[in-house]
Amino acid sequence: MSSLRRLPPVRSLAAVCALGASALLLTACGSSGTDRADVAAAAPTSPGATSATATSASPSASASLSEDQTERKDLINATKVTWQKAADAAIQEVPDSQLVGLELKPTPSDVTATPGTASPSTPNPAPSPGAPEWEAKVATEDGTVHRVEIDAVNGKVFRSQAEQDQSADDKQEIVNRLNDATQAPDQVVKAATDKVEGTVTGLELDHDDNDQVMWSVDVVNNDTWVLTSVEVDAASGEVLREQVERD
Repeated sequence: MSSLRRLPPVRSLAAVCALGASALLLTACGSSGTDRADVAAAAPTSPGATSATATSASPSASASLSEDQTERKDLINATKVTWQKAADAAIQEVPDSQLVGLELKPTPSDVTATPGTASPSTPNPAPSPGAPEWEAKVATEDGTVHRVEIDAVNGKVFRSQAEQDQSADDKQEIVNRLNDATQAPDQVVKAATDKVEGTVTGLELDHDDNDQVMWSVDVVNNDTWVLTSVEVDAASGEVLREQVERD
């Protein structure tokens, strides 16, 4: 008898190979499926995916500003004179007067015939059109209102004139408001800015529908450039209401 070991038939080898290949294929497929499942499960927890999802779900921080918001931003960024200094300049311009209104606004194009050049009616040069100015209104003891315009960059008065269309009743109403307004402008501004943070761009002594004398203070948020009007009781200093301009 020969000592050589008999080799298995070819069909047996083929069967073994087929079984082996099937096992490897099943293992590879199972491993591949597991890997894909692991990747799919891990994807939402990756920093990049989380950031992208959060970014798309939340409003853009760089959303475009409205025309009014852009104007406020440009005016405030160009302004160097605070409302207090502008108010002081207006009161000094008109002796024995008190502040009844103030507004930060762009200088109109018709302030002087030649913007930037002094004239008899404007001893100091007017700002260029579009540059920031403070328009103040101050009233004397008899209720006569004077409009005083101040350059919001250098603080100089460039125009001052009395209101020409005031009647006797108009003047008396101003006198009555000033008598009822025991809170000074700086006090009501503090009350307003304690409630709403931002830059003061205007204030006005007025009355509401119930004839209650109050100060309306405009405050602009320095991040969103949204304006809020805060109404403050002119006698008690209590904040009455707030109104946000949605523009």
